[in-house]
Amino acid sequence: MLKLWALPLAIGLGLFPSAPVTQAQAPLNPTLRVGIVQRFGRQPSDRLQIVAGAQRSLTLRFTVNGQPRQFRAQRLTVAIAPVPLPTPEQRSQLVISQHRSFESAEASAAQWRAKGFDVEIAQPQGWEVWLKPTPDLPDAALPSLLQRLRSEGAASALLRSETRKTQPQLVWQLGDQRFQGDRLEIESNGPITVAGIPYPGQLTLQPNAHGDFTLVNTVTVEDYLSGVVPHEIGAGAPAQAIAAQAILARTYALRNVRRFQVDNYELCADVQCQVYRGWESRLPTVEQAIRQTRGLVLSYNNQLIDAVYSSTTGGITAGFEDAWLGQQRSYLQPRLDALRPLWNLQTKPLNQEANLKAFLQLREGFNETGQPRFRWQRRRSLAEIQAELKAYLRDRRDPRAEFQQIQSVAVSQRSPSGRVLEVIVQSDRGPIVIGRDEVRRAFAGLFSTLFYLEPEQDGQGRPVAYRFVGGGFGHGVGLSQTGAMGLARQGWNYDRILKFYYPQTQLEPLHPTMLQSVNARKP
Repeated sequence: MLKLWALPLAIGLGLFPSAPVTQAQAPLNPTLRVGIVQRFGRQPSDRLQIVAGAQRSLTLRFTVNGQPRQFRAQRLTVAIAPVPLPTPEQRSQLVISQHRSFESAEASAAQWRAKGFDVEIAQPQGWEVWLKPTPDLPDAALPSLLQRLRSEGAASALLRSETRKTQPQLVWQLGDQRFQGDRLEIESNGPITVAGIPYPGQLTLQPNAHGDFTLVNTVTVEDYLSGVVPHEIGAGAPAQAIAAQAILARTYALRNVRRFQVDNYELCADVQCQVYRGWESRLPTVEQAIRQTRGLVLSYNNQLIDAVYSSTTGGITAGFEDAWLGQQRSYLQPRLDALRPLWNLQTKPLNQEANLKAFLQLREGFNETGQPRFRWQRRRSLAEIQAELKAYLRDRRDPRAEFQQIQSVAVSQRSPSGRVLEVIVQSDRGPIVIGRDEVRRAFAGLFSTLFYLEPEQDGQGRPVAYRFVGGGFGHGVGLSQTGAMGLARQGWNYDRILKFYYPQTQLEPLHPTMLQSVNARKP
């Protein structure tokens, strides 16, 4: 549950234009629970070094034999001890679907809930949709349930089982006393350093759904932004682009607090959410952007938007449905990432191969012109493609991973924005269909799904390699960070930049009804 408290109004003037505020109100500053070390204890050798700041101490709270304990220390090392179980424990998990992104996993989960299945989303490595375990569902019933799911369309469903003889426990030393447990709360009157990075707020080491632990940082959203914005867009970007990034990072975080419900926290600290590195790089230009846009978010119909963004669109933004499963968002539709009419999508849609090839020949006049990944090429030999595809399929426990030879690779469907919606790989085990952003998971080294294929053939006309010719870096939906920099250099302010990439949305202060709407989205 989000905690709210009022702070003084801090929407500034000066370099940043005033935000549209309908009434005077103090901006909300909710707390977030961010998993900064997600799978601590996966390896028995795992260690965490936790240190208080200069002239400060850590306050540690934990329970021993049902009794609460509290200690103070300047530093702490937490390790892992495998504790033998009285009897081996069988852990089984029915995985309905696997995905590269949360967005597609969430759409899949919604489809299975509509069919009457009680499911949840987890991220053991990639994103997965799990059948939620219940006390009245014995492991013996799972194989028949797996067959039922497959008959209803879950072609890649699988049953994952393991037997555990030990259970990891947290271990730490305080003076001459050694403690062991499964939860440890850590506070300080200043930032707490973990692996050399200072984090504001409080820390909790807690169990997760995977049998190990997560180090969770409880932090206000405004303090959180100090650890996100410099690592997402960079402090060297123009001030107005940094301000736009701050608003998007705030909106994105608050909209996505449902991602890790199964693990009892809200967000991760890597590219599967937003890169967050505490207060490692608190820079004046970034802090000013956060301060001047304090509390501002993007909304649509009085709800926080899916404030997705990427590095570089390649000259054309993608629709939500171009990258992920799920319904389209009216404010996330394909549009030319340029101020001049360089291309007409209505008369020359990029789902036609000839149009896409011509479009990718254009290099000048775009908001991203001159950026390193605006246009790119990658050559992959057939042997490399086969190895990458086998690894992808084996990771998903797909029996087609045992194919021996690829006959061809072809784009079979693409969106009007030019993004690949489907690739068909013809193999000796039959066709292998890969869709949307899974393409980047199956073929290593692709910067985006905005590409076409050029086959290289031997003297008998057989493919020996493929050249991927493309543009952009990332999924391409919403704001382009390099495009926003280009617009800012032309004098655009953050409000205008955001309206360009998210038409029909409103820039306004966060208010409680938006947070209630977010909580209502939690299954």
